[in-house]
Amino acid sequence: MLVNCVVYQEGRVLAEIGPSQISTYVSRPECFVWVALRDATDDELREMQEEFGLHELAVEDARHGHQRPKIEEYGDSLFVVLQTVEVNAEAIHTGELHIFVGRNYVLSVRNRTERGLQDVRKRTEREPELLRHGSSYVLYALMDAVVDRYFPVLDALETELETIERKIFAETSPRANIEALYSLKQQLMTLKHAVGPLLEAVGRLFGGRVPSVCAGMGDYFRDIYDHLVRLNQGIDSNREMLTTAISVNLSLITLQEGEVTKRLAAYGALVAVPTMIGGIYGMNFQYMPELHWEFGYPLALALMFGIDAFLFWRFRRARWL
Repeated sequence: MLVNCVVYQEGRVLAEIGPSQISTYVSRPECFVWVALRDATDDELREMQEEFGLHELAVEDARHGHQRPKIEEYGDSLFVVLQTVEVNAEAIHTGELHIFVGRNYVLSVRNRTERGLQDVRKRTEREPELLRHGSSYVLYALMDAVVDRYFPVLDALETELETIERKIFAETSPRANIEALYSLKQQLMTLKHAVGPLLEAVGRLFGGRVPSVCAGMGDYFRDIYDHLVRLNQGIDSNREMLTTAISVNLSLITLQEGEVTKRLAAYGALVAVPTMIGGIYGMNFQYMPELHWEFGYPLALALMFGIDAFLFWRFRRARWL
């Protein structure tokens, strides 16, 4: 679906045009065209390929989707793949943003993403001095918006981890804690897969041989790189804390099982002593001590009670009971 198709000149909106007019304005060196698509069909991508002269391999990647974050050069143009990450119904939902960038055009194709990029367009149009840089500044604005949206996701995961850590030391189900921790680990890995590859790719936009499309924008792309470094460090830190939390939870489970074992052993000893004494006096031999003694039965009961009371006191003192 076509969202916007706008021509800019000298950093300001010149006109909104139809797809069939794109090639006319792309040929003008003083203008650049910014087209935004959402969940584009094959026909729409084919039309954009003809209007902008896009490389067929880049279009094929955009058509199939499910790409790793990357930045590829095709002559004097770039093809950028970004993963969008959104928290939806307490779960992470991922989508993709494909960006085709040439000297005087930008084509953004958004797939499986609920939140749009209208705020990015409004931001760039409020900054005509920067928008004079043309397509390179639009590429920076789009990438910066996507990367900045990772921070709330990371904050939400950190908050969830803190909540689970408090539950670990409360009397909650250890199994539920383990399931929550592993679910959180999967979500962190999803965010890691979006940030990690992009970190390496963005580094090529301001250091070494910079693509001609991005010339003069090194400081801006370095800012994105710094944000990605912070995100990557935050993800790694949370993964370490998550691993520690899992270990602590498993250790607490082992301690709880040890406590249960000690209690069972203590109660087993309390039952074993009367059973032993009762078993001895129930063997029905003819010649047994105190067999015909008047106080034999009360003495046996008192002995059972006394030994059990002593054992109970010792177990309580050792905190087995």
